[in-house]
Amino acid sequence: MGYVRPKKKLGQHFLKDNHIAERIVKSLTLHNGYTNVLEIGPGTGVLTRILLKDSQIKTKVVEIDRESVTYLKENFELKEEDIISGDFLRMQIDTIFPGKYGIIGNFPYNISSQIFFKILEYRNTVEEIVCMLQKEVAERINAGPGGKTSGILSILLQAYYDIEYLFTVPPEVFNPPPKVQSGVISLKRNDREKLGCDEKLFARIVKQGFNNRRKTLRNALKSLGIPKEITQDEIYGKRAEALSVDQFIDITKNIEEGLKE
Repeated sequence: MGYVRPKKKLGQHFLKDNHIAERIVKSLTLHNGYTNVLEIGPGTGVLTRILLKDSQIKTKVVEIDRESVTYLKENFELKEEDIISGDFLRMQIDTIFPGKYGIIGNFPYNISSQIFFKILEYRNTVEEIVCMLQKEVAERINAGPGGKTSGILSILLQAYYDIEYLFTVPPEVFNPPPKVQSGVISLKRNDREKLGCDEKLFARIVKQGFNNRRKTLRNALKSLGIPKEITQDEIYGKRAEALSVDQFIDITKNIEEGLKE
C-alpha cells in the first residue's frame, strides 16, 4: 500500500476527514456543463477517491511529490496518462484536457496565490474552482470593496469569476495540523469574456493600486507615467481597497482614452 510522508518544503497538510472531503467534492457544480476535473496536489488521495466514484466526472491529477505519485499509481484506478507528475505552476494547462474543465484541490498554502495567478492566465479554459486554502487568503479573495482585506487577487479573480466562501475547516483534520484555520471557496466563471478595456493595463493598475494601498490612486499610479490631468477626477482620490471591479475597469478605460489624446 505504501505511505506518503507530508513534506514541509512542499507545504503539505494531508486532509484525513472523509466527511469534509465529501463536502468539498460535492461543492463542484459542473458549472456550464463541463465534465473534466483536474485535482491539484492530491497527496494521499482523500479527494481523488471520492472524485473517482462519480461517473459524471473524468478525473486527472497533477502532483509534484514523487512519493505521492507512486502511492496514487499503486492504490487508485487511475490510468497512467491521468496522473501528471510535475509542477502545476510550470505547465501549459490548456492542453491537459480537450476543452474546458474544473479544478479542485487542497492547495499548498505557500503557493496558493501563485496557483490563482496561473489560473487567471487560462481563465477561458478553467470553468470552476473548488479549493481549500488558508482561511485568511480565502476571505481576502472573497472580499468586496471597502474592506481592508480586499486585494490584488480579489479584484483580478472577481473580474472573471463569481466567488463564494463555503465553509471553514479546523486544523485538527489534517496531518500534520497547520497553525491556521482553512477555508473552502468556490469560483465559477462569469459571463465576462472581455473586460472592455486593455486587460494588461487593468492588471497593472490593480497591482500598482494595492501595492501602494495607503496612498490614494492618484499618488499610487504616478509611477505609471499618467499625466496629472487624467487623474483629477474624484475617484482617483480614493484608495484601491475602496473600489469595485467595475470601477477599476472604468478607471482603466479613462486612462486608456487619456493616454491616446
